[in-house]
Amino acid sequence: MLDGALDSIAADGPAALSLRDVARRAGVSHAAPAHHFGDKADVLTAIAAEGYALLSATMRDALAVSDGKLIDVGIAYIRFALEHRAHFEVMFRPDIYRSEQAAVADARQEAAEILFGVVRYTLPSGASEDQVWGGVLAAWSFTHGFATLSLNTNFTPERDEDVEAAVHQAATSVVRLVAAGAFGH
Repeated sequence: MLDGALDSIAADGPAALSLRDVARRAGVSHAAPAHHFGDKADVLTAIAAEGYALLSATMRDALAVSDGKLIDVGIAYIRFALEHRAHFEVMFRPDIYRSEQAAVADARQEAAEILFGVVRYTLPSGASEDQVWGGVLAAWSFTHGFATLSLNTNFTPERDEDVEAAVHQAATSVVRLVAAGAFGH
């Protein structure tokens, strides 16, 4: 049934999800999703929890092969979004699912801990919690924004062909802008 829900979200977005459509796509009776999940919010909650767990695994895998490089975790985040669009579109819409449910909260916390950990590893030892938080916010904004722009086809076709090269180019440009004082202090 989750696969049916993911197919429906991929086709029409999370707002258009209906339990009847989930049942049709899953090849079960129209009452089966409500019996198993309860309501639409429960389906979306399961998708969000699964998405955060998949994102955590993706970021852990990137860390394992990259010696803790933040850019590689960012690329993994973007690839996750591109490969799991339906999950991604639900995960960051806590208004449509039960974000306080333990499965979601735990999976989201695990993903956050990975991001905080790689930022702490990247910053010089002794960095303050404000610096860590600033690094997390910057890295997350960059990767989430890049992923969202890419998913919404805001890039030219040649950029879509090599995500890794485009991320490296954009990150290098941000560093240059910071060094040039484009953002102030």
